[in-house]
Amino acid sequence: MNTLDLANYGPVIPVIVINKVEDAVPMAEALLEGGIKVLEVTLRTPVALQAMEAIAKAVPDAIVGAGTVRNIKDAQACKDVGCQFAVSPGYTSQLGLAAREIGLPLLPGVSTGSEIMQANADDYYFLKLFPAVAVGGINLLKGFSGPFGDVKFCPTGGVTVESAPQFLALPNVVVCGGTWLTPADAVASKNWTHITKLAREASAIKAA
Repeated sequence: MNTLDLANYGPVIPVIVINKVEDAVPMAEALLEGGIKVLEVTLRTPVALQAMEAIAKAVPDAIVGAGTVRNIKDAQACKDVGCQFAVSPGYTSQLGLAAREIGLPLLPGVSTGSEIMQANADDYYFLKLFPAVAVGGINLLKGFSGPFGDVKFCPTGGVTVESAPQFLALPNVVVCGGTWLTPADAVASKNWTHITKLAREASAIKAA
């Protein structure tokens, strides 16, 4: 799979933090019901790998990826539990080349021109701008469009349901990453209906 293909499944990729393994499958099913097929589960909790494995096995229609992949060990662990892609918060050549070696499509994180150039040198041209809003958001992406006209971005970090259309209107943005689809209070109360509603709203987002 080419990571750029992920954009074909909808305008938003949810960035998910799972604290309890038992929440993984019902959350994934709720998102899928709302039209969200690509799921990025971050490696930010002790149960993240178990959660990814549970979703990969029980929800075959979901495209499960791992977020917060920072090194080769992370990449291999995610590949081993059935992840179909990985997303990193930054970029190193070591990670980029290792991911390719093990056959794990990688969406590398960048926030500067130098990082974009390093990723391009390793043949990565679809990149995650992170943390998008904090490093300059829409204005930074407009600035990057000149020197990096052949690079496409997935801005993640601070993007909201309100601002996503403005990001998606940029010619170099093909999809957004969003944490708002799985709010902690809804997950804690197992309000899967609310998550399905948020997923439907996100699926319907159009470029402004």
